[in-house]
Amino acid sequence: MLLDSVSSSIDSGNCIDTIYLDFAKAFDKVPHQRLLYKLQSYGITRSLLQWIAAWLIGRKQRVHIARAESQWTDVTSGVPQGSVLGPLLFLLFINDLGIDIHKSTTVLKFADDTKLFGICNNESDYIKLQEDVSKLESWALAWQMKFKVDKCTVMHIGSGNKKCSYQLGISVLESTDIQKDLRIWKSNDLKFEFHTLEAYKKANKMLGMIKRTVVHKDKCKKNCGLDTS
Repeated sequence: MLLDSVSSSIDSGNCIDTIYLDFAKAFDKVPHQRLLYKLQSYGITRSLLQWIAAWLIGRKQRVHIARAESQWTDVTSGVPQGSVLGPLLFLLFINDLGIDIHKSTTVLKFADDTKLFGICNNESDYIKLQEDVSKLESWALAWQMKFKVDKCTVMHIGSGNKKCSYQLGISVLESTDIQKDLRIWKSNDLKFEFHTLEAYKKANKMLGMIKRTVVHKDKCKKNCGLDTS
């Protein structure tokens, strides 16, 4: 959706600014009581809500290294990772993130990856987008979440882009020309040369490892079962 929307806007002669936001320890920060409150607002009540509460609340954890052990500590936040229900609860918790932003801005959420983008042709567009960034920050503070500012970036797309600076709290977001988004490297020229190069490097490393570790490599197609004659 991001690439289609941005490409369409660029083809129409617009400039686009995309802000990539990253939650700090997202799955570990979800406060249990606030999560249960939201589940109630979605209509999850009675025995189902009690079952989820029993699954979340009352957990303890400690660190065990060799023969040394820490004291047990109550786990008052977070959704258990490695489960099916954990990520679902996280999505329900952040579901209302960005509901009050301007209509000209779009928010996309996938697990703990969040990004928002909009047309930025002039000062008015920039102000709206900055206001929306501030709204997302206010949401995070209100719901006891936190953005990791040093991992949040802005990408300016389109010729003639004024490359405005955006703030998250008191910090100015770093501008980038290349950003990894859902395991795909994207660049501000909407091309995939860098992603292709990285995939090539990764495949080359794998071939190198096979060459170093596999001792006997018979090149004969017949012995390898590749001879179709």
